[in-house]
Amino acid sequence: MKAGAGEIIAKLQSLANPENVAGMARFGINTRNTLGISVPELRRTAKEIGKDHRLAQELWESGIHEARLLACFIDTPEEVTESQMENWVKDFDSWDVCDLCCSDLFDRTEFAHRKAVEWSQREEEFVKRAGFTLMAALAVHDKKASDDAFLRFLPAIKREATDPRNFVKKAVNWALRNIGKRNCNLNKIAIEAAEEIRQIDSRTARWIAADALRELQSNAVQRRINKVKYYMEE
Repeated sequence: MKAGAGEIIAKLQSLANPENVAGMARFGINTRNTLGISVPELRRTAKEIGKDHRLAQELWESGIHEARLLACFIDTPEEVTESQMENWVKDFDSWDVCDLCCSDLFDRTEFAHRKAVEWSQREEEFVKRAGFTLMAALAVHDKKASDDAFLRFLPAIKREATDPRNFVKKAVNWALRNIGKRNCNLNKIAIEAAEEIRQIDSRTARWIAADALRELQSNAVQRRINKVKYYMEE
């Protein structure tokens, strides 16, 4: 018989590590209701539990940091509703919950592309970050999406390139870099976008552009995307 939310939370609490909590704080992770359990340990626990949509909801409602991460790992994307996504994104209070939820669950839902654009327009720091994190995750995970799907993200990336908030600007940069690493065509377009962003009179925009250009024009990225092009043409 599968364990219930209460039993799983009790197990998580038994694994609490106060020293890890202190270390997490140094990486900018919100330590409120945090137990200090590593992500690999949570992934192992998720594998033992298996996929369970209802249990994921119960774990999320607990408000415990690690229980929410576990919820992201065991939920089933096909059962996630738009309402659930809106409710959960409002609860985001730490970059790791935001990023793992978006890249392990939300990006696999049918609403992902639309929510990426919608959330990028919101003012709440972690909601906006979630929009750009979705863009970054989709660029890696959505293998079937056309280039046009990612071109639709570029206006938002350019628009928000002046947001100086740390968790937003890093996500904007992440989205631009991942789109530009998807293939040769998007690489060229992302580099052009970065050049445009670099011309904006904003320290944040200049940092986003310079960092993106450094990677997108690097020998490593150019070799990889051109190798992919070569094999596709073969």
